[in-house]
Amino acid sequence: MSTAAAWATPPTRTELIENLVSGVDRYNPSNVGILEDYLYHQIRSEEYDCLANLAIVKLYQFNPDLYNPDVVINILIKALTSTPFPDFNLCISLLDDRPANTNPDEPDPLPSLLPVITELHNLLQQCRFPAFWKLYRSERAESLRDNYTVECVGFEDAVRRVVVQTVKAAFKRIGSDRLSTYLNLTGDDLAAYVEKLGWTLDSSSGVISIPPNPDNQIESTVVQENIQLSQLVKVIAHSQVA
Repeated sequence: MSTAAAWATPPTRTELIENLVSGVDRYNPSNVGILEDYLYHQIRSEEYDCLANLAIVKLYQFNPDLYNPDVVINILIKALTSTPFPDFNLCISLLDDRPANTNPDEPDPLPSLLPVITELHNLLQQCRFPAFWKLYRSERAESLRDNYTVECVGFEDAVRRVVVQTVKAAFKRIGSDRLSTYLNLTGDDLAAYVEKLGWTLDSSSGVISIPPNPDNQIESTVVQENIQLSQLVKVIAHSQVA
């Protein structure tokens, strides 16, 4: 999502979902199945609709019997890569009163995975990209990878788009070794990705040049204040009275 308008009303949102998200049916528990199906459509298609997903979590909050931990985990995964929007924190804020697990035969995976997902989110927010990939590839996140993100089409590329946004804003040039740790790509995969971005790799030096953009260009700004004599007189007079 590049704009607040697209965040609030994604162009891929159907009229049916728009009515559920924006109308009085937002709080109708009988519609939770439609919203859950829409979430899994997002998982399969690389689309994303935060407000629709928040509506699901809100329905779970009002109707604990509807709670589905797998759905919540998938919502958090989609929100993980929404930077710079605060989607992840919005979702977390609605989970404070989630129901306790009452079925010992089907243990709730959320309590064990939530700390891992939250730490991944924090690492992304802090731009600690090598640490993010290290945790994501670790044994701690094995269940998350094997059962959830593997089903989320384009998840790793979505993370890389977050990285690219940050790199574009902070660098004019960056070493390929450094960028490799940021993107978790090496060799030909890294070269192909850099080429796809339209960046230039100097094979002799290993330095990648990033095209100019408003964020990575340092331009001096001259601020000129135009104070009239009459305004200055008023300031002096006021200071004397004080």
